[in-house]
Amino acid sequence: MPVNIHRRDLVAALGSVAAWSLAARAQQPAMPVVGFLNSTSPGLYAHLVAAFHKGLGETGYVEGKNVAIEYRWAEGQYDRLPALADDLVRRHVVVIAATGGEPSVLAAKAATSTIPILFIVGRDPVKLGLVASLNRPGGNVTGVNIFYSVLGPKRLALLQELVPKMEVIGVVANPHSPLTEEETKEVLAAGRALDKHIHIATASTEGEIDAAFESLVEQRVDALMVAVDPFFVNRRGRFIALAARYAVPVMYFSRDFASDGGLISYGPNLSEAYHQVGVYAGQILNGAKPANLPVVQPSKFELVINLQTAKALGLSVPTTLLVMADEVIE
Repeated sequence: MPVNIHRRDLVAALGSVAAWSLAARAQQPAMPVVGFLNSTSPGLYAHLVAAFHKGLGETGYVEGKNVAIEYRWAEGQYDRLPALADDLVRRHVVVIAATGGEPSVLAAKAATSTIPILFIVGRDPVKLGLVASLNRPGGNVTGVNIFYSVLGPKRLALLQELVPKMEVIGVVANPHSPLTEEETKEVLAAGRALDKHIHIATASTEGEIDAAFESLVEQRVDALMVAVDPFFVNRRGRFIALAARYAVPVMYFSRDFASDGGLISYGPNLSEAYHQVGVYAGQILNGAKPANLPVVQPSKFELVINLQTAKALGLSVPTTLLVMADEVIE
């Protein structure tokens, strides 16, 4: 038997269904938001962001599925970081992954004393005032210390082994990097101990990188070192091209340089550091407190040698270095 449904009854029924659907959606918990603050730019950091995502995934979080990520990139302009950090705080993020060096975490720390902050820094975070101790950070900040600032003398010693006749060494450093003062001080002291002459040239833009290389080559340096700075990682193609143009051996601080054609690098594995920050971000989303998460320190540092580049420079890599290397690119 046919059932007669009046139009107004149908509209009312559909309205009730729509209202119920909206109410049910409103009752669903909002997706947590992670803030990702970085002092550089995304282009050449994709593999590090992927490592961060992997760490999040290991704790049960997948971007777009059960967590949202707000990215803020300073594009190498450190003075932009405070405003970017403030923006993340206004966004009510659950945790801030302040990556890309000290400027990021210092900006985040100035912006909030309550939102958990995770860092990757190259100096002692206790001396920086970021944590009370490595094992018990005690506040809203913890993360990874990768010891960048104290590795300069080791890099110099490895470069000496690769280029045994070098007497004059140039260093390209960013004057705006918090690591520069301590690192160059360590390198100068190590140079005096080895009876080497050290010349330092500063650069904070791509044009200044070119000028720094030209200046150091004019001073007849036998080899170069690139001081630690996230901005330099994003300009590694420029460094590698200039090293090839001037046929000068260069020691770098990150394997990304050697992988892309640079001669030699020594330093921590940045992918592991970003992965660890992702793990900690997931643990905080699961209820952990940064005060109870110890600062992680790398257990080893990587030596990477590019044999193709060494051959192009006419360098014979000693067997001792080849045996010591974590990766040899042929």
